Amino acid sequence: MTKETLIFGHKNPDTDSITSALVMENLEKKLGNENAKAVRLGNVNKETQYVLKYLGIEAPELIKDVEDNQDVILVDHNEASQTVENISNAKILKVVDHHTMNFVAPYQLYYRAEPVGCTATVLYKMYKENDVEIDKTMATLMLSAIASDTLILKSPTTTEDDKKIVKKLEEISGLDINVYGTDMLKAGTDISEFTPEEIINIDCKLFEKGNKKFRIAQVNTADLDSIFKNQSYFEQAIAKDIEKENLDLYVFAATDIINSNSKIISLGNDAPVVEKAFGVSVDNNTAMLENVVSRKKQILPNILNNLD
Repeated sequence: MTKETLIFGHKNPDTDSITSALVMENLEKKLGNENAKAVRLGNVNKETQYVLKYLGIEAPELIKDVEDNQDVILVDHNEASQTVENISNAKILKVVDHHTMNFVAPYQLYYRAEPVGCTATVLYKMYKENDVEIDKTMATLMLSAIASDTLILKSPTTTEDDKKIVKKLEEISGLDINVYGTDMLKAGTDISEFTPEEIINIDCKLFEKGNKKFRIAQVNTADLDSIFKNQSYFEQAIAKDIEKENLDLYVFAATDIINSNSKIISLGNDAPVVEKAFGVSVDNNTAMLENVVSRKKQILPNILNNLD
């Protein structure tokens, strides 16, 4: 049996993680790796479901772990805490990412991470560098990822590279990022059928600093009130995770995609760090963060810089 190369994004996958795995699979196959296979480490969220349905594509297979010496390629992440549990048993061939590097491997591999808004932006460059054609489907997948990660180029994570590449992808896909992206983001805000426990895990990442361990969960919404009317239930769900994982801090951010603000719930022994980090007053465990939409560029750095 031929050995597969599994390609996957982070746990609790977002649109960039799912679509970049598919785009990377296509690139690998075009370059001769016929055994490349996109997979996923979690459920497909509503936003990504919209993209896959639009294109008529099946979601990648769900996996829980990898076999010993399994060849893998990581996209849209590099930290051990965000990947498959037994990653140390695998052989990582490549990493393609756009996040801060927190990665060590005892062997040589291809590692590429750029300070851009989205992994798909890096993948676009890799297609061009290898003279691989970008068809309409691949262009739509990449455009979807960039629209998602940059909130239609409004996030502070957005770079000139993202903007230039979006124009190219619009030409190939025949889509307008503002029209298509708005529909996609709105599809992702429909969380009415989910429980608070499920909502805080839609897009949740674990981080560590020294002996401190914390989670930042984020969900997009067009109506903050619809979420915070259930604040007590969210706090109960968060408290359970804090106890279960022995977390020092848990920040849940509901990001208003219309007004580009985020309202947070902050719990844990280190919850007061939020006031110092953002210059706000926390009232009833909540605070409004004006003009804050990015976990990577705004929320995480401020917490890391103020967490002792």
